[in-house]
Amino acid sequence: MNTCDLVIIGGGSAGMAAAIGAYKKGVRDILILERDAEPGGILLQCIHNGFGLHTFGEELTGPSYAERFTTQIGELGIRCVTGALVLHLHADKTLDYISPQTGYQQVKARAVILAMGCRERPRGAIGIPGTRPAGIWTAGTAQRYLNLDGIMPGRRVFILGSGDIGLIMARRMTLEGAEVKVVAELMPYSGGLKRNIVQCLDDYGIPLKLSHTVVEIRGKERVEGITLAQVDGKGKPIPGTEEDYDCDTLLLSVGLIPENELSGDMGVEMNPVTSGPKVNERMETNIEGVFACGNVLHVHDLVDFVSEEAAAAGRNAARYVQGGEPQSAGQVIELQPVNGVRYTVPCTIDPEKMDETQIVRFRVGNVYKNMAIGVYFDGEQVQHRRRQVMAPGEMEEVKLEKAKLLAHPGLKTITIQVEEA
Repeated sequence: MNTCDLVIIGGGSAGMAAAIGAYKKGVRDILILERDAEPGGILLQCIHNGFGLHTFGEELTGPSYAERFTTQIGELGIRCVTGALVLHLHADKTLDYISPQTGYQQVKARAVILAMGCRERPRGAIGIPGTRPAGIWTAGTAQRYLNLDGIMPGRRVFILGSGDIGLIMARRMTLEGAEVKVVAELMPYSGGLKRNIVQCLDDYGIPLKLSHTVVEIRGKERVEGITLAQVDGKGKPIPGTEEDYDCDTLLLSVGLIPENELSGDMGVEMNPVTSGPKVNERMETNIEGVFACGNVLHVHDLVDFVSEEAAAAGRNAARYVQGGEPQSAGQVIELQPVNGVRYTVPCTIDPEKMDETQIVRFRVGNVYKNMAIGVYFDGEQVQHRRRQVMAPGEMEEVKLEKAKLLAHPGLKTITIQVEEA
């Protein structure tokens, strides 16, 4: 059996940033296992710009952003096995994988970073009635066919769901000559970034219908049309509001699910809200020496934040491998999301082990205007930050300072909530 100081599962933006972060902290025996034919992950098919403003201070396309990291990986001499499929991940940090280059391999790691990303929710998960013809795609699959393979998914397109990939594909299909009829969204708010609604829908005159869903798909061999209906406050279709649309393609942008089958098999404790692992301030799961970052942890809105979070996970994994973790006084503070805050990452903080500043990321559960984010230490307010607009499609964050946490030696809970401004 082979041994390795640090194994990173996933060679996308998170996996590569984690590897570079660990390398800069002194770990040299690093192995990245990437399932695709080349590292880069989903970025390789995201040919639009908008990446890198936070990380590199300039606007890049997805492939250009990925290339910055693959170049660094190559220059540092970090091993990356492509075409590698991890079969099993055991609680003792032993993993089995296969690849065309190496065949079947078993590796015993001192530390593991989970960076598998996420997958799209398919049609079967949302249960749309009707026939099962060709022409029903998840938005990301259509994006891959169009941008990487040069295959046009369809000409008359209807998009269900207003996630960022769906919004971007509305623009992309329009630029390629397709007619995008409507983007429909079940919720009363969009699931994507405001800038994507403006740049991808408003600029091209594509209507966005909120509180609507597809109630029937028509067609035998190929999609011939769909029926759209308005929904009530509980998401149930309202009789008499049906509209028929002729189309040959239905794109689904109805959510992303963190890819955590390996994590679950290993015994990693999961957060039911994010479907990702529960982690502490070091991005470490309940299994010692197993860290998580990127979209496998929680779905991000910007890749720059994925890289930032992953680099921190890499640094912390390096400290673990080198045995340089600070001693704990045993004080573990629980973070409680309430009143409109759906979850927090991390879930717990040990003040002795955290960096000087800890970024806590979270999403809200609705659209809030002229409200505030409140942070409380055992019921005592310590932060009150006004926000003009907060929406579920955009990540929020608060910063906690180590000195302030250490000044509260008996602190048990930090509560983060939406409150009146």
